Amino acid sequence: MSHCHTYLTTLRQLGYRITPQREMIIETLAHNGEHMTADQVYAKVQERARSVNLATVYRTLDLLVEKGLASRSVRSDGQLAYATGQHGPHIHLACRRCGQVINADYGLAIPLAEQLQVQYQFTADCQHLSMTGLCAACQK
Repeated sequence: MSHCHTYLTTLRQLGYRITPQREMIIETLAHNGEHMTADQVYAKVQERARSVNLATVYRTLDLLVEKGLASRSVRSDGQLAYATGQHGPHIHLACRRCGQVINADYGLAIPLAEQLQVQYQFTADCQHLSMTGLCAACQK
């Protein structure tokens, strides 16, 4: 079973209706393999069907995040981006000057999550972290 169908099955098991619009949105995000903004998801879905509106895209993306099936992060340009859980845990370092995104070792997040739990009794969702700063080239 593909990850897309796994997400649909999970939502059904949780009691959510899987409308054709919701299914197209989930398929678009899951099969893209990239982080996408809601506008990007909307544009792709519009290529298949005009019956989906932007509010439905946002509601579906928010539902996926709420149920732990997708992550939401802020890109270096300030826009929200979404990715399904298929990416696995990862860290993005986004240069605020040139926009370059560097994939960093996820192992760096583990001590941070542990320290947050110990010091603040806070369980952090560290499956997808995005940090902004300056890349090596822009620091020069």
